[in-house]
Amino acid sequence: MLITGSASKFFKRKSSISLNGKLMDLTNPVVMGILNVSKDSFYDGGKYTTESAILQRAEAMIREGADIIDIGAVSTRPGSEMVSTKEELTRLLPAVSAVRKKFPDIPLSVDTFRSWVALRIIDETGECIVNDISGGNFDDHMFDTIAKLGVPYVLMHILGIPKTMQENPTYEDVVQDISRYFSEKVKRLSKAGVKDVILDPGFGFGKNLDDNFDLLNRLDSFKVFQLPVMVGVSRKSMICKLLEVDPDHSLTGTTAVNVMALLGGADILRVHDVREAVEAVKLFKKLKEVANK
Repeated sequence: MLITGSASKFFKRKSSISLNGKLMDLTNPVVMGILNVSKDSFYDGGKYTTESAILQRAEAMIREGADIIDIGAVSTRPGSEMVSTKEELTRLLPAVSAVRKKFPDIPLSVDTFRSWVALRIIDETGECIVNDISGGNFDDHMFDTIAKLGVPYVLMHILGIPKTMQENPTYEDVVQDISRYFSEKVKRLSKAGVKDVILDPGFGFGKNLDDNFDLLNRLDSFKVFQLPVMVGVSRKSMICKLLEVDPDHSLTGTTAVNVMALLGGADILRVHDVREAVEAVKLFKKLKEVANK
């Protein structure tokens, strides 16, 4: 696989990330539960818009075994419109504050592409992973802000913007093209002083059906970066279209694809359905344990 200016020299293989002064072990895969507080997310939009509903959902995910809770306030589904920074913060800050206060021990992630939002949330609630769907493309200050904050950063690949990204995505080779993208971004992050980077190839973000399954089939190609890899395929169209189901009936397909991702080297599964993902990880760990005897 061609990678321009391999980024492996910038980072040693990461088997942990640092958050709130603690190391999170990624030797075995972990599960990130999705908590959408937006009104129009493709699967669960509008379900968690009150503090009571947000806390109940967080509690359920923790009980089911979530290692991280990822809270987002802006829908980035295909065709979605951007909301203002003010609206995002109005939704996101109370949600993160409430979950942090009620469940202080669960690591949190904030799903935002705006550096100012990340800065405000972390300043007021404490350290969080920053999960940026744009890989810094939507905010020129993001990388320097992450370095200043000293928090882990999820670097995701996207082609275009959510409103138009699925109109006609085109690649010479999806894995090589994304690898070049990661290589350039990882070098910039390293130079900015960011210590903990997690890669996300961005399933469904400017990819057609074959692109998504090509990525899944060659997921282990990204191991060259020696960084943790996060996979988010939960109830997405790559599953729904192929199986001819709607998101409400895509849990079986999601679980199957999550297992494929684990076999391909995924370190973090980002999911709506925590219990099923935790069970998939447990089965995978046993498989690996027996294979390594």
